[in-house]
Amino acid sequence: MQMRPAELAAIRAGDVDVAFRRWERPRVRVGTRMRTAVGLVEITSVDRVPVRSLTAADARRAGAPSLVALREGLDRVHPERPVYRIGLRYAGVDPRHGLRESVPDAAEIEAIVGWLDRLDRASPTGPWTRQTLLLIDELPATRAPDLAQRVGRDTPSFKQNVRKLKERGLTESLDIGYRLSPRGAAVLDHEGHSRPGRDRPAPEPGIALPHLGAPATRALTALGVVRLEQVAGLSEREVLALHGVGPYALRHLRAALDAAGLSFRDDPGVSP
Repeated sequence: MQMRPAELAAIRAGDVDVAFRRWERPRVRVGTRMRTAVGLVEITSVDRVPVRSLTAADARRAGAPSLVALREGLDRVHPERPVYRIGLRYAGVDPRHGLRESVPDAAEIEAIVGWLDRLDRASPTGPWTRQTLLLIDELPATRAPDLAQRVGRDTPSFKQNVRKLKERGLTESLDIGYRLSPRGAAVLDHEGHSRPGRDRPAPEPGIALPHLGAPATRALTALGVVRLEQVAGLSEREVLALHGVGPYALRHLRAALDAAGLSFRDDPGVSP
């Protein structure tokens, strides 16, 4: 079930708790927890409903500007299909976030190593797990197509493999590319691999940027802005003037600044 970034943000904030889709048959089950960019979103109900039964309250709960807009959106694609109302709720952070920051003990490392070995043995194209981890360590925040080309793989299969590593907390997805997690680094170090990223200078302390989308992230990092504290040194107008930064990215930056007790330089009440 695909959801737009703005829809996900509204679900996390509690402003949206239903969605409407035209499907031939239900595509999700009650109780399913979907991993999304904002965390876990749980399916609380799935009901087929007549279009004529939809109300203005349904539109508000779905984040639509009006009942007319909701119905027009549903009629835009596959109007012949039935409409399903899907109940949604934010179910907390993705457990992989905490997992990737936890350094495994010796027993955990042995279990992870065994799992990686099984993946390599089952691969029709040969061992790939350590090669992929080392490549991500060498080239963090690099586009997946560029990484795939480096190892002679097609992009879809390369991404599929990285998702397997991410499930075990060994890598982390960025707006652009990936990076090796502390958990992944511990596994490579345990095996004695020569890691390109081992001697990389540690990042400056501070709060990392939230997920903003690739264009906005690229625009900020081009200025050397990689932490929220650096964003607080800019005015909202300066950030919005960057090519690639739009209302979505600005809204997420402001929410992250608020949560950290920071603000844009030109916000009211901020000392010059």
